[in-house]
Amino acid sequence: MSVENMQALTRDLSNALGLTHPPLAITFTDQAVEGVAPFDQPMPEPTEDGRTGRVAAGCMFWIKAATQTFSTVAEDHANCSVGSLTHGLKTLEEVADKADVAAIVDAGWVNPEIFPDIPVVKQRYRFVNYGPLKDSQIDPDVVFLRINAKQAMVLSDALPGLRFEGKPQCHIIAIARESNEVAVSVGCMLSRVRTGMANTEMTCAIPGDRVAEVVQKIKTTGAIDAAVAGYASDDSKRFGNTRS
Repeated sequence: MSVENMQALTRDLSNALGLTHPPLAITFTDQAVEGVAPFDQPMPEPTEDGRTGRVAAGCMFWIKAATQTFSTVAEDHANCSVGSLTHGLKTLEEVADKADVAAIVDAGWVNPEIFPDIPVVKQRYRFVNYGPLKDSQIDPDVVFLRINAKQAMVLSDALPGLRFEGKPQCHIIAIARESNEVAVSVGCMLSRVRTGMANTEMTCAIPGDRVAEVVQKIKTTGAIDAAVAGYASDDSKRFGNTRS
């Protein structure tokens, strides 16, 4: 798909949903993508269990990628064991003894029995590439959105059976990549604290080859919603200012 097509999809998706943040392209590759530079933020000293990375967790790359395109490798994600697992960068056996996993289990945030059932990217790729969808020079595996409740409503209306997920937030990437399903996450506390995402925000992962289809369905739903909104607005005028 050409850059022009990526720009058109970005424009259509942003306009159809009224997005505040730009859609992102996330792509898993075994080879470095020509012209895409590695993410080069310095790593802090490792923890006692050996964890470090270029960011606190892989979900931070969603924030960084709003304004730049870059590639990452497994070591860049390694401070967050859960994110390393969901992105197929490490196995459950490789992260099971890490302190961050112990911390969330000890807090009761997650039951370790669910770990084998968490969706993960099945193949271990060498690179995970991030950047604005409009700038992507290769077809993305996943198009990632930061959305609010109204936008989630529109997506739900447009896509009957839309998957709504909870923690960990990052596993919607694996759902879109491996199951070819659109998935929304209500978020998770680990990610909210690390990324600083607003309490009003959720996230959505769309399989890259389904974006055009999703845009068309959102447009259809948007036209219906506009008609219903017009009716509701006119009907409400009989009651004056009902919001006070």
